[in-house]
Amino acid sequence: MMMTRRSFTLALGATALLAACGNGIGGSGAATIDARVDSTLSQMYSQFPGTVDLGQKAAGMLVMPLVTEAGLGVGGAYGRGALRVGGATVDYYSMVRGSGGLQIGAQQYAHVLFFMTDDALNNFRRSPGWAAGANIEYATPERGDTLAAETTTSLSPVIAVIFGQSGLRLGATLEGTKYTRIIP
Repeated sequence: MMMTRRSFTLALGATALLAACGNGIGGSGAATIDARVDSTLSQMYSQFPGTVDLGQKAAGMLVMPLVTEAGLGVGGAYGRGALRVGGATVDYYSMVRGSGGLQIGAQQYAHVLFFMTDDALNNFRRSPGWAAGANIEYATPERGDTLAAETTTSLSPVIAVIFGQSGLRLGATLEGTKYTRIIP
Protein backbone atom coordinates (compact mmCIF):
# COMPACT_ATOMS: atom_id res chain seq x y z
CA MET A 1 0.00 0.00 0.00
CA MET A 2 1.51 3.30 -1.10
CA MET A 3 0.50 6.33 0.93
CA THR A 4 0.58 9.71 -0.75
CA ARG A 5 1.63 12.89 0.97
CA ARG A 6 -1.98 14.12 0.83
CA SER A 7 -3.41 11.00 2.54
CA PHE A 8 -0.64 11.14 5.16
CA THR A 9 -1.46 14.79 5.88
CA LEU A 10 -5.18 13.99 6.10
CA ALA A 11 -4.50 11.07 8.46
CA LEU A 12 -2.34 13.27 10.68
CA GLY A 13 -5.01 16.00 10.68
CA ALA A 14 -7.70 13.48 11.59
CA THR A 15 -5.57 12.24 14.48
CA ALA A 16 -5.13 15.78 15.79
CA LEU A 17 -8.87 16.48 15.39
CA LEU A 18 -9.80 13.34 17.31
CA ALA A 19 -7.30 14.20 20.03
CA ALA A 20 -8.88 17.64 20.40
CA CYS A 21 -12.33 16.12 20.97
CA GLY A 22 -11.39 15.24 24.55
CA ASN A 23 -10.49 18.85 25.33
CA GLY A 24 -13.51 19.69 27.50
CA ILE A 25 -13.52 22.72 29.76
CA GLY A 26 -14.59 22.14 33.36
CA GLY A 27 -13.74 18.44 33.46
CA SER A 28 -11.35 16.66 35.80
CA GLY A 29 -8.66 16.56 33.10
CA ALA A 30 -6.37 19.07 34.80
CA ALA A 31 -6.39 17.20 38.12
CA THR A 32 -5.71 13.91 36.33
CA ILE A 33 -2.80 15.37 34.36
CA ASP A 34 -1.33 16.99 37.50
CA ALA A 35 -1.52 13.69 39.43
CA ARG A 36 0.22 11.86 36.56
CA VAL A 37 2.88 14.59 36.33
CA ASP A 38 3.58 14.33 40.08
CA SER A 39 3.90 10.55 39.80
CA THR A 40 6.15 10.77 36.73
CA LEU A 41 8.49 13.29 38.38
CA SER A 42 8.69 11.16 41.52
CA GLN A 43 9.55 8.08 39.44
CA MET A 44 12.15 9.95 37.37
CA TYR A 45 13.84 11.49 40.41
CA SER A 46 14.03 8.13 42.21
CA GLN A 47 15.22 6.13 39.18
CA PHE A 48 17.60 8.77 37.84
CA PRO A 49 18.94 10.89 40.73
CA GLY A 50 20.94 13.07 38.34
CA THR A 51 17.69 14.60 37.11
CA VAL A 52 17.09 16.24 40.50
CA ASP A 53 19.95 18.65 39.77
CA LEU A 54 18.58 19.28 36.26
CA GLY A 55 15.16 20.07 37.71
CA GLN A 56 16.61 22.53 40.20
CA LYS A 57 18.61 24.36 37.52
CA ALA A 58 15.83 24.43 34.90
CA ALA A 59 13.77 27.55 34.23
CA GLY A 60 10.83 25.22 33.59
CA MET A 61 9.93 21.61 32.77
CA LEU A 62 7.39 20.15 30.37
CA VAL A 63 6.35 16.75 31.74
CA MET A 64 4.59 14.27 29.46
CA PRO A 65 3.65 11.38 31.76
CA LEU A 66 2.34 8.99 29.11
CA VAL A 67 3.05 9.10 25.40
CA THR A 68 1.54 6.37 23.26
CA GLU A 69 3.22 5.69 19.94
CA ALA A 70 2.20 3.17 17.29
CA GLY A 71 3.07 2.49 13.70
CA LEU A 72 2.48 0.13 10.84
CA GLY A 73 4.04 1.85 7.86
CA VAL A 74 2.49 5.13 8.99
CA GLY A 75 2.87 5.96 12.65
CA GLY A 76 1.89 8.52 15.19
CA ALA A 77 2.22 9.47 18.82
CA TYR A 78 0.04 11.39 21.26
CA GLY A 79 0.29 12.49 24.88
CA ARG A 80 -0.81 15.19 27.31
CA GLY A 81 1.18 16.85 30.06
CA ALA A 82 1.91 19.99 32.04
CA LEU A 83 4.44 22.80 32.03
CA ARG A 84 5.87 23.41 35.48
CA VAL A 85 7.65 26.62 36.45
CA GLY A 86 8.92 26.93 40.01
CA GLY A 87 7.26 23.62 40.88
CA ALA A 88 3.76 24.83 39.91
CA THR A 89 1.73 23.97 36.82
CA VAL A 90 1.33 27.03 34.60
CA ASP A 91 -0.07 25.47 31.39
CA TYR A 92 -1.19 22.16 29.89
CA TYR A 93 0.04 20.80 26.57
CA SER A 94 -0.64 18.02 24.10
CA MET A 95 1.97 16.52 21.83
CA VAL A 96 1.39 14.97 18.42
CA ARG A 97 3.85 13.36 16.05
CA GLY A 98 3.37 11.62 12.73
CA SER A 99 5.91 9.46 10.94
CA GLY A 100 6.16 7.39 7.83
CA GLY A 101 8.50 4.71 6.61
CA LEU A 102 9.49 1.22 7.56
CA GLN A 103 8.04 0.75 11.06
CA ILE A 104 5.89 -1.64 12.98
CA GLY A 105 4.95 -1.84 16.64
CA ALA A 106 3.76 0.21 19.57
CA GLN A 107 5.26 1.62 22.74
CA GLN A 108 4.55 3.92 25.63
CA TYR A 109 7.00 6.15 27.43
CA ALA A 110 7.32 9.30 29.51
CA HIS A 111 9.48 12.29 28.76
CA VAL A 112 10.47 15.52 30.41
CA LEU A 113 11.83 18.58 28.62
CA PHE A 114 14.06 20.71 30.83
CA PHE A 115 14.18 24.33 29.64
CA MET A 116 17.59 25.38 30.92
CA THR A 117 17.33 29.07 30.00
CA ASP A 118 14.62 31.69 30.39
CA ASP A 119 14.87 32.39 26.64
CA ALA A 120 14.19 28.74 25.76
CA LEU A 121 11.20 28.67 28.14
CA ASN A 122 9.81 31.95 26.82
CA ASN A 123 10.20 30.83 23.18
CA PHE A 124 8.29 27.65 24.01
CA ARG A 125 5.49 29.49 25.83
CA ARG A 126 5.08 32.17 23.11
CA SER A 127 4.91 29.66 20.29
CA PRO A 128 1.42 28.72 19.03
CA GLY A 129 2.74 25.22 18.29
CA TRP A 130 6.35 24.53 19.27
CA ALA A 131 8.06 21.81 17.26
CA ALA A 132 10.87 19.80 18.80
CA GLY A 133 13.87 19.60 16.53
CA ALA A 134 17.60 19.16 16.42
CA ASN A 135 18.16 21.80 19.13
CA ILE A 136 17.26 19.29 21.86
CA GLU A 137 19.99 17.41 23.71
CA TYR A 138 18.98 13.93 24.84
CA ALA A 139 19.89 12.43 28.19
CA THR A 140 18.91 8.77 27.99
CA PRO A 141 19.91 7.15 31.25
CA GLU A 142 19.89 3.36 31.21
CA ARG A 143 20.30 2.91 34.95
CA GLY A 144 19.65 5.13 37.95
CA ASP A 145 23.29 6.03 38.42
CA THR A 146 24.21 6.70 34.79
CA LEU A 147 22.91 10.14 33.92
CA ALA A 148 25.92 11.63 32.16
CA ALA A 149 27.66 14.38 34.12
CA GLU A 150 28.06 16.50 30.98
CA THR A 151 24.28 16.66 30.70
CA THR A 152 23.89 18.54 33.96
CA THR A 153 26.51 21.09 32.96
CA SER A 154 25.40 21.31 29.32
CA LEU A 155 24.97 24.61 27.54
CA SER A 156 22.02 23.21 25.60
CA PRO A 157 18.89 25.32 26.09
CA VAL A 158 16.58 22.25 26.11
CA ILE A 159 17.39 18.82 27.51
CA ALA A 160 15.06 15.85 27.03
CA VAL A 161 14.93 12.82 29.31
CA ILE A 162 12.97 9.88 27.87
CA PHE A 163 12.30 6.95 30.19
CA GLY A 164 9.86 4.22 31.13
CA GLN A 165 9.67 2.73 27.64
CA SER A 166 7.49 -0.32 27.32
CA GLY A 167 6.24 -2.03 24.22
CA LEU A 168 7.48 -3.65 21.06
CA ARG A 169 8.95 -0.67 19.23
CA LEU A 170 12.57 0.37 19.60
CA GLY A 171 13.82 3.89 20.08
CA ALA A 172 12.15 7.11 21.08
CA THR A 173 13.07 10.54 19.82
CA LEU A 174 11.15 13.78 19.89
CA GLU A 175 12.18 15.27 16.55
CA GLY A 176 9.16 16.33 14.57
CA THR A 177 6.96 16.42 17.66
CA LYS A 178 4.58 19.36 17.96
CA TYR A 179 3.48 20.69 21.35
CA THR A 180 0.27 22.71 21.61
CA ARG A 181 -1.27 24.44 24.63
CA ILE A 182 -4.61 22.90 25.66
CA ILE A 183 -7.37 23.47 28.20
CA PRO A 184 -7.92 20.06 29.83
